[in-house]
Amino acid sequence: MSLTPLDKPVQFLKGVGPRRTEAFQRMGIVCARDLLYHIPRRYDDASTITPLARVEVGMDVTVVGTVRNKGVVPTRSGLRIFQAVLQDDTGILTCAWPGQPWLDRTLQKGDRILVTGPVRFFHGRQIQPREHAVLQRAPKTSEASHTTISTPHTSTPTPPGTIFVTYPASEDVPQWVLRRVISLNLKQLLRHVRDEDHLAPAARRALALPDLPAAFDTLHRPPSLDRVDAARRRLAYDELFFLQLLQARVRYHNTRARPGIAFARTNELIRALHDSLPFTLTGAQVRVLREIYADMASPHRMNRMLQGDVGCGKTLVALFAMLLAVEGGYQAALMAPTEILAEQHAARIRELLAGLPCGVGILTGSASGRRREEARARVAGGEARVVVGTHALIQEGVEFDALGLVVVDEQHRFGVRQRLALAERDPAPDVLVMSATPIPRSLAMAMHGDLDISVIDELPGGRRPVVTRLAAPEKRAEVFREVARRLDRGEQAYVVYPVIEESEKAQLRAAETEFERLRSEEFAGREVALLHGRVPGDEKDRIMRAFVTGEIQVLVATTVIEVGIDVAGATVMVIENAERFGLSQLHQLRGRVGRGDRGGLCVVIPGEVGEGEEGSATRERLEVFARTNDGFEIAAADLRIRGQGDLFGAEQHGHGTGLRFADILVHEELLGPARERARALVDRDPELTGRENALVRLVLERRYGERLKLFGVG
Repeated sequence: MSLTPLDKPVQFLKGVGPRRTEAFQRMGIVCARDLLYHIPRRYDDASTITPLARVEVGMDVTVVGTVRNKGVVPTRSGLRIFQAVLQDDTGILTCAWPGQPWLDRTLQKGDRILVTGPVRFFHGRQIQPREHAVLQRAPKTSEASHTTISTPHTSTPTPPGTIFVTYPASEDVPQWVLRRVISLNLKQLLRHVRDEDHLAPAARRALALPDLPAAFDTLHRPPSLDRVDAARRRLAYDELFFLQLLQARVRYHNTRARPGIAFARTNELIRALHDSLPFTLTGAQVRVLREIYADMASPHRMNRMLQGDVGCGKTLVALFAMLLAVEGGYQAALMAPTEILAEQHAARIRELLAGLPCGVGILTGSASGRRREEARARVAGGEARVVVGTHALIQEGVEFDALGLVVVDEQHRFGVRQRLALAERDPAPDVLVMSATPIPRSLAMAMHGDLDISVIDELPGGRRPVVTRLAAPEKRAEVFREVARRLDRGEQAYVVYPVIEESEKAQLRAAETEFERLRSEEFAGREVALLHGRVPGDEKDRIMRAFVTGEIQVLVATTVIEVGIDVAGATVMVIENAERFGLSQLHQLRGRVGRGDRGGLCVVIPGEVGEGEEGSATRERLEVFARTNDGFEIAAADLRIRGQGDLFGAEQHGHGTGLRFADILVHEELLGPARERARALVDRDPELTGRENALVRLVLERRYGERLKLFGVG
C-alpha cells in the first residue's frame, strides 16, 4: 500500500515531538490522518455559555472563565476537594471537584477553561463540574516548548458566534495540547486530504455533501453549529460507502467470481411435500420461496439471508429450497449450531419427507467409530441427499457426492470461516443463511450488504402468542406459585438468570445459587436441572435431551438456551433481573416457550432499576417487550433505545462495522446511495484495478485490509 503525507508518523507533526508520541499513540493517534479524524466530541457556542453573574442555584450550566485562584481543601471525613475560582467579565464563581485533588497539578492560574455541571449552594453558589476543558493555557508555563499559540485570555467577553470545541482527551494529552497541535497542523493536513477525496463534485452535489477539506475544516474550526451536522454527514457517508464497497466485493466474490449452479426444477419432490402439508404456506413464505427459487435457477451463486421471527416457518422454506437442489441432482446440507438442534431438524425433515425418494443423513461431533464412518459413506456416496449436521460437516474427511446448497441455521452462532467453509467447494454451492433475530432494514443493509435478504414477516395463522407479564420483585413468590400450578398440569418451565454465580460487585440473582434454593423450596420434590456455559458439552446435551423428553420439569439456566430447540411441553419462562438483557435477547429467550399447542407465558422480573436516563431507557425497554410479540418492532425499538454500538458489538467476528461517525438512525438516507454506488462500481470493475478506481481501492485497503483478507478478496 503506497504511503501519502497523511501517513506521516505523529512524532513528526508540529507540536508533538518524540516525548509526546507514545501518549498520542495510546489515544489511537499514530499518524497525521489519525489526528485529522480526531474530531471534537462536543461543541458549545457562545449563546449557550452562561455569564458567571447569571448562574443560579439549581441550574445546569456551561460557563467559560479564567482561573483566578485554586487549591485543595481537606474535609473532616478525609475527602480532599479541589476548588478553583473562575472569573469572566461579569463576575466570579467557585468550582469544586470532590475527590479530585490531582487537578491541582493540571489546572493553573490564568488557564481559560470551559466547565459544565449543576449549580449547588455551599457557602455560596458553586458548580460541581461533570466535565471541563482547558481552552487556553496561562501565558507562562514551566515547559518552554509548550507556550501557547495565542495571546493570554483575560476576563473579556466571549465574542458572539464563538464555538468552543471539546476533543476526546486524556491525562497525558489534555485539551490544550490537542488544540495546539491541531491548530499548528490543520492547514497542511487539509491540503493533503484534498488528494484523498474520492467523491466527484456531481455526486457531492446530489447528496448535498461538502468536499473532504471543507468537512474537516468545519469539524475542527466550526463557523456555526448548523454547519457541523453537514460536515459529519460527509464522514458518515464515507464510512457507509466503504463498508458497502467491502461488502459489494465480498458479494461479487461469493456470487459471480465462480460459476454457480442453475438448478432444474422437476416438482417431483417439491409438489409432493407441498401436497402433504396439513396447512397452507403463508403469503410471506410463498414470496420468499419465489426469491430463493429465482436465485437458484440462475447461473450465479445464491448468497441470501432468510430472516424471520421465531415460529414463522423458516426451516420449512429452507427444506423446499433443499428439495430444489435435490431435484436438480445435487445434495443439500443444513448446518446447525448444536447437536440436539441438528438432531431435531433431522427428525422433523425425515417426518416431512416420509415416503419420498430422498435420503436424509446426519453428521454430528458425538458420532464415532463405525457409526460415523457409515454416516460419512452415505454422504460421500450420495445416498443421503439431504444432510443435517453441526460443525462436523466441515471437518476433515467429510466428502459430498455433489453438494449444491448449503443452509446455515442461526448463522450468527458461527464464525466467518465456519460459515464459508462448506461453501468453498467446486462447483460452488448456493448459500442460504437463516437468522431468527429480526434486524431493522437499515441495520441489515449496513451489516449484511454482502447478502441478498429475504424476510418472512408473517406468522402462520392459529399460532397463539406468548403472553408476557412484568412482575415486581415483591411478587416473585406469587409468580413461582403460578409456575408450580402449571407443573402440576404436566407443563415445563424455564427460569433464566443473567449470571452463573453471585458477585459482590453486582447484586444480581445467580443461576447456581437460585438453582439450589428453587429445588429445595419452590420446586421441592420436582426434577430441576441447572444449565449454563460452564457445563461440559456432553452433560449439556444430556440435560437438554432429558428436558425435551419431559424427565426434567424445570430448567434453571443462563442465556445458553437463547438459541435452542423446540420443547413442546415448555409453556412458561421466568426471567430474573430482566433489566440486564437487551430487547432482542429477551425476545429470543421468550421464543423458547409456547412452541406447542398450549400457548405460553413469559414473566419478567426486573431487579433494581435506577433513575435518570439509563433507568428510563430500561423501563422503556421492558415496557416494549411486554407490549408486543413482533420481533421486527422489538428490533427497531432496540436499535432506537440502545443505539447501534451495542448491536454491532454483538456481531460475530467478520461482520462488525467499525462505524465512528455514521449513525444508522440519523444517516439512514445515505445508506441506499452508498450501497448503489458501491455495487455499481464493483459490477464495472470487480477488482478495482482500473486507474479511475485506484483511490477508492487505496482507501478501502487502508480501512478494511484485514477484513478483505478474511473474506479472501484482498
